[in-house]
Amino acid sequence: MRRKQGFLFCLKKSERTKSLKEQLPSETLEDMPKSKRDRPVTLSKTKKKGREHKECIVNGIREAVEKYSSVYVFSFENMRNIKFKEFRQQFRHNGRFFLGSNKVMQVALGRSASDEIRPGIFKASKLLHGDAGLLVTDMPKEEVESLFNAYKDSDFSRTGSTAVETVELKEGPLEQFTHEMEPFLRKQGMPVRLNKGTVELLSDFVVCEEGKPLSPESSRILRLLGIKLATFKLNLVCRWSPCDFELYRERLDLSDVETS
Repeated sequence: MRRKQGFLFCLKKSERTKSLKEQLPSETLEDMPKSKRDRPVTLSKTKKKGREHKECIVNGIREAVEKYSSVYVFSFENMRNIKFKEFRQQFRHNGRFFLGSNKVMQVALGRSASDEIRPGIFKASKLLHGDAGLLVTDMPKEEVESLFNAYKDSDFSRTGSTAVETVELKEGPLEQFTHEMEPFLRKQGMPVRLNKGTVELLSDFVVCEEGKPLSPESSRILRLLGIKLATFKLNLVCRWSPCDFELYRERLDLSDVETS
């Protein structure tokens, strides 16, 4: 046995451990604590969207401009992905939407008259800033305007968004809440207590103030109250076609777009 132990200690650590494991029964190995060093390592990595992705967007926009007759620039407020997908379905047979980096979309259309892909389309490119996107379609102008002007959808406000109105709760019982919710409401900063099984507000409480950003607590309370302060809207900014260029916003001046 001594000879065997001496032989084992002459081996490298990894070989010695392997040799000892071969001598132990399988039941003992299962009960042994696992080494913290023995962890699986994930070799796969998520690739960043690089030049190839940008070129794909540029090519997609240019192909769409060649295929369809009109290009619209639109802005959006309080974007909701699921609801936007529903709106896009109305153009699935005769148009394409593009959202992404404004600079990439500007490059696709052309930033100036010298590098624009179609005559006059650089004017639309100049108006791609902020929360904006592109719609390239064959749909008649009147129908596009009607769909955009009619679309509006209310939703719960998210943390950090600006409150569009002041919401205040008055002192007294809050019958819309069950007694189980009283501890949760206290954690949100509300001065509440249980009074004969009913949640009671001890003093007037301002949930949010108009013009100020919503805190996580305010956002949760508004959701519990069922108050939707956010409105998802899509606003047309301009329209380009081979024949003309039209602005939809009154504050925008066509001469400023042409000379900028």
